[in-house]
Amino acid sequence: MEEKRALRPAVFTTVDQLRPGTHGHNLVLKVVSSSVVVEKTRTDGTKIRIAECFVGDSTGVIIMTARNEQIDLVQGGQTIIVRNSKIDMFKGFMRLAVDKWGKVELAKEPAKFEVPTSPDKNLSIVEYELVDD
Repeated sequence: MEEKRALRPAVFTTVDQLRPGTHGHNLVLKVVSSSVVVEKTRTDGTKIRIAECFVGDSTGVIIMTARNEQIDLVQGGQTIIVRNSKIDMFKGFMRLAVDKWGKVELAKEPAKFEVPTSPDKNLSIVEYELVDD
């Protein structure tokens, strides 16, 4: 009979520790705002929705790209838990994304932290450039 292994508890990080090209991030975030930027219908009839959501914790804020059913969870004022997320680069700027291997869920209770509004805490306004060695 096969022995069950105990799952390791998730290790959560903060927004200020996110770096370009990294993945596997677990975060507890508060949604500041959300707006749908793409709403299309494919030729096979399936609908595609993409929203840019302004999310953050007490250490900083970042733009999160939410897709399809994730958009329904990521609404202004909600507290969400993001598991196995990654950092995508969009025109040289960082975006938090959750692909098919990750998960977005509503937190059981609202976050007790305040999200900073100052521009120096916004990781999505810092432009990165690929440098060849």
